[in-house]
Amino acid sequence: MKVTVVGAGNVGATCADVLATREIANEIVLLDIKEGFAEGKALDIWQTAPINLYDSRTVGCTNDYARTADSDVVVITSGLPRKPGMSRDDLIATNAGIVKTVTENVVKYSPNAIIIVVSNPLDVMTYCAFLNANMPSSRVFGMAGVLDTARYRAFLAEELNVSPKDIQAVLMGGHGDTMVPLPRYTTVGGIPVTELIDEARLNEIIERTKFGGGEIVKLLGTSAWYAPGAAAAQMVEAVVRDQKRIFPVCAWLQGEYGMSDIYLGVPVVLGKNGIEKIIELQLNDAERALLVDSAEAVKGVMDVLDNMNAKA
Repeated sequence: MKVTVVGAGNVGATCADVLATREIANEIVLLDIKEGFAEGKALDIWQTAPINLYDSRTVGCTNDYARTADSDVVVITSGLPRKPGMSRDDLIATNAGIVKTVTENVVKYSPNAIIIVVSNPLDVMTYCAFLNANMPSSRVFGMAGVLDTARYRAFLAEELNVSPKDIQAVLMGGHGDTMVPLPRYTTVGGIPVTELIDEARLNEIIERTKFGGGEIVKLLGTSAWYAPGAAAAQMVEAVVRDQKRIFPVCAWLQGEYGMSDIYLGVPVVLGKNGIEKIIELQLNDAERALLVDSAEAVKGVMDVLDNMNAKA
């Protein structure tokens, strides 16, 4: 089993490290455009094998996609963070160009791979990869909800002073301020969270979840990497081991939830074929209204990319 991670920055390297430590693949290839960067990260990770006692081999390469050939899963983390003075459209144009090139190279050498996108802006970059992969949408999806629900569950575990292992949650919508956490589908050891936390406090935790990435940026001066990298690795594991895990992921909707031609966060079954099923929850009016608002925000960003492609 072979997994490639494109982009050896903090998120990509963390993902590769988790994949190796948990022996999710026999070989993990880390690729970057910066000379020697991926090689150095991969070598450092490989040298933890005798300490952490695992056999997965991590190798690095500089822009050599031939080394990624026949990968079963490819994780794309490439892209630039938004810089001061850079507009949203500038960020989309820059990262779409990067994701397009990466996707075309990935598919050239691994036409049967499943592609997991982590690059930001997440929803539109997943759409960009799909447009350039020329493969079924079930094999091109984005990592968003796994990270967002992890933050939500971590905050709930703190509030209740319980193990995060016992907290299950569903979160839908776009990756960002318009995400839609669903308290009605959140349980703690099987107990609805609404029986354990009052509505006002629960809403505060939901708001913190929506801005969870921004909270870390304020503290670190840069975006998170441990949780995003681990979240991507968990999705890879579900595919590689055909676990049939139910995760919220950024998926291509074609009629589900009354929406079409949009990449949006929804619960799915993840297995060896990628997205094996999109689960349609019975949302109430308030939940559906929030999801529609989130979808409109995502569609607006997707339209920016479509307009750029039309002018190209």
